[in-house]
Amino acid sequence: MKAARKALAALALGIALAAPAASAEPVTVVALGDSLTAGFGLPQGEGLVPQLQRWLDAQGAGPVEVINMGVSGDTSAGGRARLDWALGRSADAVILELGANDMLRGVDPSETRANLGAILSVLAERSLPVLVTGMKSSANFGADYKAQFDAIYPDLAAEHGALLDPFFFEGLLNRPGMLQADGLHPSAEGVAVVVQRIGPLVIELIERARR
Repeated sequence: MKAARKALAALALGIALAAPAASAEPVTVVALGDSLTAGFGLPQGEGLVPQLQRWLDAQGAGPVEVINMGVSGDTSAGGRARLDWALGRSADAVILELGANDMLRGVDPSETRANLGAILSVLAERSLPVLVTGMKSSANFGADYKAQFDAIYPDLAAEHGALLDPFFFEGLLNRPGMLQADGLHPSAEGVAVVVQRIGPLVIELIERARR
């Protein structure tokens, strides 16, 4: 009888030790962005969201679903306009990747700042933790434009207490094979580099959502 009780106790202990990931709260992460999030030009399964999902699963991040709410060509204004629809009722956390198309179109940085700030304010009101993925301007629009645009992401992340990945293309530029032929979108290999870099930040994002 005692042996049976010991066996049951050992079994219960083993289950308890093996269960943390399974018993963790499920988290839905909405990736709100443009073509960089949508996976433009890439084979199915090789975009940012599916690669990130596989990385999180491999890391044992627990029950997590990353939802692709990237729209190719979208601007910060477009993301702001569709925010409620993109979040739905299930969002627990958000990856915010917008602004690249604003820069490519020469949109006044003050407009981009206002749109992204408004998005972050709504997310704060809903108590949704955020990872901001930053962008930097090319030099084509001049030093003043670049300085104003580049400051948007660190400023807003600090203001709203969001996690920050300073530059989406960090580690991709001037490296063979990291970009597609258009020079504007990462290749599947480039996306893998992005995922390796932002993955730990996404895990922190998930932990914030669970708290």
